[in-house]
Amino acid sequence: MKPALHKHILRRKIRDRFAKTLSAAAVGFALFWLSWILWVTLAHGLTALKPELLTHMTPPPGEEGGLANALFGSLTMSFLAIVMAVPIGIAAGTYLAETAQWRALRESVRFVNDILLSAPSIIIGLFVYTLLVRPFSHFSGWAGAVALALIALPVVVRTTDEMLRLVPAAMREAALSLGIPQWKVTTHVLYRAALPGIITGIMLALARISGETAPLLFTALNNQYWSTDLGAPLASVPVVIFQYAMSPYEEWHALAWAGAFAITLLVLVLSLIARSVVAKRRISHE
Repeated sequence: MKPALHKHILRRKIRDRFAKTLSAAAVGFALFWLSWILWVTLAHGLTALKPELLTHMTPPPGEEGGLANALFGSLTMSFLAIVMAVPIGIAAGTYLAETAQWRALRESVRFVNDILLSAPSIIIGLFVYTLLVRPFSHFSGWAGAVALALIALPVVVRTTDEMLRLVPAAMREAALSLGIPQWKVTTHVLYRAALPGIITGIMLALARISGETAPLLFTALNNQYWSTDLGAPLASVPVVIFQYAMSPYEEWHALAWAGAFAITLLVLVLSLIARSVVAKRRISHE
């Protein structure tokens, strides 16, 4: 081997090992902090878990209680947000992937959707505050659900668009060659093929809105008492965590840790379900 070629190969090996070392160090750095956060959340959250967490309401200072009203408010607003976001998101994603004729319009909508996808949630909270809270002069659970829906919507749109575009064109052509109308091809063929990916996007959207605090501070605010009135302020776990963590009371700190543990567990379960759906889809395609 010529000396020049030998030096060239040696330099490439050194660069390759240097890049791999930096990548491994970056992964180790990220995993260290992530593991630390999870460990602290588990350590403090597990010790604060007790049956009263699900049966008692958020207590006044100096007393013990639970998060029953906050859990109900979070589940209600998240459910309503998903109900509002999913049909609109699937319809918009289908339009982008299947029926949008003008490329400029299609790309513009995708660009705007990506901006909404990465927009800070506090901006969306301020927008809904101006739209629904100020005109009616009070905070409400409906405003909180709308704010969460606006956060979940771009996730569903992007996922539906991407999953439908991954469906092979041969499947569309085979269905259309049989004389099946376009809407039947979309609903009976394409949706079935892309369903696991769409469901994964819905679960990821639900996982994202489960821990949002900033938009709820401007829309649903909080309620220390049990309330099912969506036209009034409604309690939620993220807001309770924020307020209790800032308080000087040890009982509230314990409830904040328990709420953080509950949200972490929920997001973990949803992520595992989404990844299992994706894994099954990959296995079925192989």
